[in-house]
Amino acid sequence: MEPFVSVCIPAYNNAAYIKKTMESVLGQNYRNIELVVVDDCSGDDTVQIVESVEDPRVRLIKNEKNLGMTGNWNKCLAQARGDYIKLICADDILYKDSIEKELGAFLAHPEVVLAVSDTALIDAEEKRTGRFRRYPRSGLLDGKKIAKRSLIFKNFFGAPCNVLLSRSAYEKAGGFSEDFQYILDFDMWLRVACLGKVYVIHEELNGFRVRNDSNTGNLINHDRKTYNLEQKKLLKKHNELGAVHLNRFELWASMMIRHWRNQLIQVYLWLNAKKR
Repeated sequence: MEPFVSVCIPAYNNAAYIKKTMESVLGQNYRNIELVVVDDCSGDDTVQIVESVEDPRVRLIKNEKNLGMTGNWNKCLAQARGDYIKLICADDILYKDSIEKELGAFLAHPEVVLAVSDTALIDAEEKRTGRFRRYPRSGLLDGKKIAKRSLIFKNFFGAPCNVLLSRSAYEKAGGFSEDFQYILDFDMWLRVACLGKVYVIHEELNGFRVRNDSNTGNLINHDRKTYNLEQKKLLKKHNELGAVHLNRFELWASMMIRHWRNQLIQVYLWLNAKKR
């Protein structure tokens, strides 16, 4: 039997984009999926738009109280019934062969705990403005090695939309941590990756919508101090967990590289992102 895949959308005031996101999931070449949407007490038409999509694979859960981003992301994963899980933010999209190709990595290599693919950067109208390429090598790779290099240089795992993880790895690693406001997904991918092998696919299988008013835009443009504090906390946490270890120079280099990457990202947002 084909494995069952859960795609989870944590939603909050996403009326402008969520229907496009849902259509991209339901239009996948791989059909044995469920789409779980958990609405976190939206004040706009998000719920009505989700309810207007007629497909038996869609499950809508409406929170009785606002859980915040971390709480809602964890509730999404807790509601998932699949053998494999993908979380996608409510303004991003999947291309038609996304799940098929990422799932193929798991089926060919049972030791894989996480599959990641390249990402197209898109604007509000879904025009491609750039590319986020994952780890330089492709194929079956050591998860701990990628985790360490991600801590030093950049997040090679990327955003939720380009990640597929196994349910067993998620259950071992635990959910998203309340310790982080912005980089909770990076922390999660690090913990999962250290459990086994990561499969890297150098194809653009998803689109990440670049917006100045998104969490990423707010972080880079307005809340850089919080990001720096979270990065220090992330380095300290994973050094203490012991799966990877960074020496003093590597810790310093990590913070310096992140500082200059943020400067470049801010310029990119200024040039390519616009508020809808």
